[in-house]
Amino acid sequence: MAKVFLRKTRESRVHSGHPWVFLSDTEKVEGDFGNGDVVDVVSWRGTFLGRAFYNPKSQIALRMLTTHDEPVDEAFFRRRVEEAWAYRQTFCDPMSCRLVFSESDFLPGLIVDKFGDVLVVQSLCLGIEKWKDAIVRALVDTVHPVGIYERDDVPVRRLEGLEQTTGLLWGEVPDRVDMWENGIRFSVDVKNGQKTGFFLDQKENRAALAPLVKGARVLDCFCHNGSFALHAAKYGAASVLGVDISEEALVVARENAASNGLDNVRFEAHNCFDHLRELTDAKEKFDVVILDPPAFTKTRAAVEGALRGYKEINLRGLKLVREGGFLVTCSCSQHVSPQQFHDVICQAARDSKKKIRLVENRTQGHDHPILPASPETQYLKCMILQVMS
Repeated sequence: MAKVFLRKTRESRVHSGHPWVFLSDTEKVEGDFGNGDVVDVVSWRGTFLGRAFYNPKSQIALRMLTTHDEPVDEAFFRRRVEEAWAYRQTFCDPMSCRLVFSESDFLPGLIVDKFGDVLVVQSLCLGIEKWKDAIVRALVDTVHPVGIYERDDVPVRRLEGLEQTTGLLWGEVPDRVDMWENGIRFSVDVKNGQKTGFFLDQKENRAALAPLVKGARVLDCFCHNGSFALHAAKYGAASVLGVDISEEALVVARENAASNGLDNVRFEAHNCFDHLRELTDAKEKFDVVILDPPAFTKTRAAVEGALRGYKEINLRGLKLVREGGFLVTCSCSQHVSPQQFHDVICQAARDSKKKIRLVENRTQGHDHPILPASPETQYLKCMILQVMS
């Protein structure tokens, strides 16, 4: 097995528990290897630090698998899958959850989402791609799905030298999969929907709407397939308006509303930035406003622009909340820190001449576990705020 030596002092990153080592932190390689192979990671003195996937074509050159001197073989990946499944059965609804969350489940680059009896898999690094067949076997034997579908149509694979691809990996997968979340039925397009077909990370935050929305007039912006909106309707809102720029997404939202017998929710296609301004100019008021936009930046270089976007929509959203009502505001931009998001919400409150009281500060659900040593694993911010003049 090849050895990758780290530069002097750079082993502290591994000792801290962070799962990534950047190419600039490596010193030299001894032994033969292929890109994506498992290698020994050693300090500049040659002290064993662990084993990792190694791909010098990626800026994240080493993705740590273990800090123990143990074989990394099919049995290793099977154990990791079994441990991930046991965790979800303890803390999550196993019928709708993220079954494997990459580095947070010590399976770097692997995403597995579970919708009912169907699994959707993404391999985001070359190392995990090489073990994909073994991982599929482990998933079949451990979870017993009816089918496994591959959604490797993500641009990040290019950074690892991988092609984008989709297709059936095992069993049978229908075009639409029925899934239940918090007692609500959703139809999930696992083959063509965004990401793996549904955004599972907000599941617990959607359930947190229950005490806020009874009898309320609710606005849900960037609603996509209507997940927040349908929860508000289910929890007793008087009326719910869901807004998204994609009419295609809203067709699914309307179907989901109909299948749940919810007639207190409607959906309209608008550019949410423009529509928030239009509603503000019309002096509309809502008891609850929900803002759950897509990520405004995929890079650190664009954070400043993303913060301007967050400030604008939150300023508008705050103005639309009736006295004593609530704003539920979210950010899934990994490069926007919780502190930056907090600060921009405070700026929006100041400029809108509103007082805000924090009801709850939330993050992604238990099926998206966080590694304290790796801030990158905590990407979702969700603040529930009471709004006053």
